[in-house]
Amino acid sequence: MAKTRLEVGRDILKQTLGDAYYAQRVDSTNSFNGSLRRLTDEYCFGEVWGDETLTPKQRSMLVIALLACMGRVQELKTHVGGAVNNGCNVEEIRAVMMQVAIYCGIPAGVEGTRTAEGVLRERKLID
Repeated sequence: MAKTRLEVGRDILKQTLGDAYYAQRVDSTNSFNGSLRRLTDEYCFGEVWGDETLTPKQRSMLVIALLACMGRVQELKTHVGGAVNNGCNVEEIRAVMMQVAIYCGIPAGVEGTRTAEGVLRERKLID
């Protein structure tokens, strides 16, 4: 039996952001945020991330670039970890932040780099 789009999305979410993140997310879902989380699970991860045209690694690099450009620091922290989970290495993440600096401005690149650096340091991927 084929998985539903919601099931596919939740599988991708777990793969990208990790079981601990997913468990915490499930535990904190309530009547206020539940509709948005279901939409994110089903459409963002199930439909868009579930499209196999781009690899999870490619999607992660795009997402961290977009989040850095928008200055969405909290989501960027989460997705830098996801990028590592999806196979991005330190050099690739650094290169993405350089693109951000050129195309979105130095302040966006600096903030994105600072945010990524914190995540990479927490994961002991840089010193």
